[in-house]
Amino acid sequence: MDKHFPLFPLSLVVFPQERLKLHIFEPRYKQLIHECLEEGITFGIPAVIEKKVSDIATEVKLLAVEKRYKGGELDIVTEGIRRVRIVKFLREAHAKPYPGGIVQILENYEDEDPASQQKIMDLMQQLHQALGIQKERDEAEKRIYSYSIAHNVGFNLEQEYELLQLDKESDRLNFILNHLEHILPVVLETERLKAKAKLNGHFKNVLPPDF
Repeated sequence: MDKHFPLFPLSLVVFPQERLKLHIFEPRYKQLIHECLEEGITFGIPAVIEKKVSDIATEVKLLAVEKRYKGGELDIVTEGIRRVRIVKFLREAHAKPYPGGIVQILENYEDEDPASQQKIMDLMQQLHQALGIQKERDEAEKRIYSYSIAHNVGFNLEQEYELLQLDKESDRLNFILNHLEHILPVVLETERLKAKAKLNGHFKNVLPPDF
């Protein structure tokens, strides 16, 4: 079923269940947030990639206004709800100053893939060790969920958007796994070269060959 949504295009990808803090300063989006407060409406955040509004967006809800400024600016907290496809983008819709669009709700399939989850966990631990990152995971975090780690595996904007387009959790996990398997050897080699470069200029204690 198609429905009309307010839209707030940004140069970033927002994932379902992600909490996002935003500083609102443009008059048109200040109006949007006030309408969210008064009417309880939600809005979509599509990524702007190479100056183009993407077709897939994430519907978000306003959780809180953390700060109000004298000039009317706002610091807000939002949370991603679900993915939507923009069927028609409208720069101004229904006499509103902000963009809107006709959207379709997208299905999401939470199929489990324990093998990929475990591989991703192992690779992330290796990556963190290589980069000197210390992060303890409690029991609740030991189930790898694609959206929860998508901003922390070294994706660029285009890769994050590619992940957002995938309908199945198993496909998203495989996408992350393939990425980690590609970048981990590069990171390990880079760290090895950095360690080697630090030794340049130092006296070296090297045993000569015994012949």
